[in-house]
Amino acid sequence: MTRVRFAPSPTGRLHLGNARTALVNWLFARKTGGRFLLRLDDTDRERSRAEFAAAIETDLRWLGLDWDEFDRQFARMPHYAKAAEQLRAAGRLYPCFETQEELDLKRKLAQQRGKPWIYDRAGLDLSPEEVQHRLLAGEVPHWRFKLEHRPIAWTDLVRGATEFHGEHLSDPVLIRADGIPLYTFSSVVDDGELGITHVIRGEDHVTNTAYQIQIFAALGHQVPDFAHLSLITGKGGEALSKRMDSLSLATLRDGGIEPMAINSLLAKLGTSDPIEPRLDLASLVAEFDFKKFGRAQPHLDPAELAGLNAKLLHQTPFEAVKDRLPAGATAEFWAAVRPNLARVADAIYWWQVCNGEIAPEIAAGEASFLSEAADLLPLAPFDAGTWKTWTGKLAQASGRKGKALYQPLRLALTAREHGPELQALLPLIGRERALRRLRGETA
Repeated sequence: MTRVRFAPSPTGRLHLGNARTALVNWLFARKTGGRFLLRLDDTDRERSRAEFAAAIETDLRWLGLDWDEFDRQFARMPHYAKAAEQLRAAGRLYPCFETQEELDLKRKLAQQRGKPWIYDRAGLDLSPEEVQHRLLAGEVPHWRFKLEHRPIAWTDLVRGATEFHGEHLSDPVLIRADGIPLYTFSSVVDDGELGITHVIRGEDHVTNTAYQIQIFAALGHQVPDFAHLSLITGKGGEALSKRMDSLSLATLRDGGIEPMAINSLLAKLGTSDPIEPRLDLASLVAEFDFKKFGRAQPHLDPAELAGLNAKLLHQTPFEAVKDRLPAGATAEFWAAVRPNLARVADAIYWWQVCNGEIAPEIAAGEASFLSEAADLLPLAPFDAGTWKTWTGKLAQASGRKGKALYQPLRLALTAREHGPELQALLPLIGRERALRRLRGETA
């Protein structure tokens, strides 16, 4: 059975880049009849926050992404200690005592020679006696994984054939000097022990994958399949990050963006499919295929998301939004206003237009025309044909047509230059309210 995981660190709010990774994992799991695991990578206790962990769950549920299993890395610390001992016993994990300043100097010297910096394996040159002496002296090592100097290759579900060579990579640090396991290590232990079959993440982890393939093998775990998605960039080409609060899910939610607008966009970014609104996740599951993803970096323009949100609302049925509309709102009201909404919250104004009081806008020189319009206003009850009948008579009597005919009426009836079709809105406004507004009265 397919088993995938979304493993965010609770060190900030989820942004659209995180959400895309979560969504693609979820769509793949549901498409293949597999299981989706939410795992909080919270070993960094200094930066992990309970409020961020809670917010991650809130954001995922808002998007409609449920999970079949849940875990936390901090609860699995004994598993990492056991795996570390296994690697030490196999001669694949060794202590290193260089300070950060010493490592920075080595890196700088390599740059001055115009060469990429690769750790020189100085830690491997220490004898057991030297290691013991330094430990007794109070020095605390970090621990590196000894890479085998051989080709590391896999067929990526997005990138295709991908290959590194062990001797061109630095032995990665797996455990910090304070004993905290790093992502490169803890993720392998978790993915191996929890039976993850596919690791789907951003292409910034490609080098990590080369390391991790050897770590999987050294621990005796089945190596999963990998898919590395090209990274989303902002309109100006900048990478998305937790510091971009304007693109956090919380900010977008508060700004009136619908979850399915986000899902519709993120499911198609970087694919050959057009970006179009989908009303439910089931549609996106049916359309999902890794073969559609390309290598080019997709750009995300917030204006595109806003436009997609409006298109989605124009298709959204009343039953899906009735709980978020003003009390008493009907399907007839929603059908009248939704073609002009950018956000559900925008319906509040049009509810006031139809059921409350507004101050009509009477342009200079239009009072006489509006008085004539009031005199010609048909008797109640109004229906879908009232607007056409009324404006037809008014056009004949006044000699007006086009904008000169319609704009003064719209301003008086709604106090807005643009909005829903008055053919649908006028029956909701009603005759008495319309008459008072045409006469310049607040109604």
